[in-house]
Amino acid sequence: MSLNDGNKILQAYCSASTLNFTKYFFLRKTKKKFIVNSHHEVICDTLDKVIDGKITRLIINIAPRYSKTELAVKNFIANGLALNPSAKFIHLSYSDDLANDNSEEVRNIVKSEAYQQLFPYVQVSKTTDSKKKWNTTAGGGVYAVSTGGQVTGFGAGEVDYAEDKSKVNKLLAELEDAVSDLDNLETTNFAGAIIIDDPIKPEDALSDTVRERVNQRFETTIRNRVNSRKTPIIIIMQRLHERDLCGYLLEQEPDEWHVLSLPCVYEDESGQEKALWEHKHTLEELYRIRENNTFVFDTQYMQNPKPIEGLMYREFRTYDAIPYSKVRVRKSYIDTADEGSDYLCCICYEEHPTAVYVTDVLYTKKPMEYTEPKTAEILDRNDIDEVWIESNNGGRGFARNVEKHLRERGNTHIAIEWFHQSENKKSRIFTKSADVTNMIYMPTGWQYMFPQFYKDVIAYRKEGKNAHDDAPDALTGVIDKLGERISGGLLLQDMFG
Repeated sequence: MSLNDGNKILQAYCSASTLNFTKYFFLRKTKKKFIVNSHHEVICDTLDKVIDGKITRLIINIAPRYSKTELAVKNFIANGLALNPSAKFIHLSYSDDLANDNSEEVRNIVKSEAYQQLFPYVQVSKTTDSKKKWNTTAGGGVYAVSTGGQVTGFGAGEVDYAEDKSKVNKLLAELEDAVSDLDNLETTNFAGAIIIDDPIKPEDALSDTVRERVNQRFETTIRNRVNSRKTPIIIIMQRLHERDLCGYLLEQEPDEWHVLSLPCVYEDESGQEKALWEHKHTLEELYRIRENNTFVFDTQYMQNPKPIEGLMYREFRTYDAIPYSKVRVRKSYIDTADEGSDYLCCICYEEHPTAVYVTDVLYTKKPMEYTEPKTAEILDRNDIDEVWIESNNGGRGFARNVEKHLRERGNTHIAIEWFHQSENKKSRIFTKSADVTNMIYMPTGWQYMFPQFYKDVIAYRKEGKNAHDDAPDALTGVIDKLGERISGGLLLQDMFG
């Protein structure tokens, strides 16, 4: 079948990239425009590298409902068959129904009028045309089953003939008439892949038995269903546990896998948090998800699984209004940034006999030129009486500069004391963690008010490596100074007369 000029242009457009293919056939299938975001472009660029043979082992970690299946399963397979109708795909998911439904959608795309207008040489064989298994007349096709199902009698990719390419040449010769309009068929080496989409259900992820069954299934059955060492294996999933299939493979063979991790919240160049795809979730909506379940947010939405039993802090108590107390003092505890990667953490709070109410937080990596006047501003704004400055490097100089800025603001009543903290930081944080969550109240919505501070507190782990400990360290300092009053500290009126 010969293509007209218009269809040749569309064919070339769709064959040029996975994203082009998806946009065109999504529109033809749904009569709606595929809303392209930057993460779609990144995913498709990476999938194109798989087609080009630049990546053979790929992990894509992204939240549910972010178009991962549309891109990396349905349209990727249909596009792969358009590039090479003899390509063989194995598609796996946590259930037969899900895998079969995806397979059926791929088959529907291939059989659609729109697809056949552009790629008429891709024909589904009438002898094998079920959702579970269907072939093309050129010898390619799709086999779909659950990760726990039987994968027998079918391999993904092309058999690797190390020297003899006669079978390949014979196949191309047989297809020559049918594919005369597809210029790039003879130049592509892509011949199919194993594509695993969500190998385990979220509700099963905390089961050691189910997780290990999936992991061992990959080793004993799935991995060896490739027809060649060059056949790509693609795993697309939301992270669910430290030792889910992605975690297991990265532990066993970290250098073998190309990982594309796309958290739903990221920091832009200025350090501001942004939502990955506001069409799906705004930043405020993501914050609410985090507030409802930190573990789910970290794993499924941030692709950063942590052991649920290993987090240092349970949920903090919050307040809408600070209760009145005759006995109270407004304090601030400051942990200065000792090293370049550290945060300065300034916590302002009201200390009552039975509780501490956090009123404000400054948490930043910015240089002293910013933090010194900003610290003076937050202390003045919160009408602080006493300030404790913990620093093992330059605390005295920082304190004097903050005092200077306070004086310039007309504030001379704050008592400031800096001190050296010699106790083991990790031990202090662990020992006082229960007191921190029992005694300290955060303002309602603190996750929105102080997002990076909140993140570093809630995600802090009892064991293993933590990216930053400045926020937990400062909260521990608040408890350390509970009930203690500054007696010999420097008063601004003493310093400036």
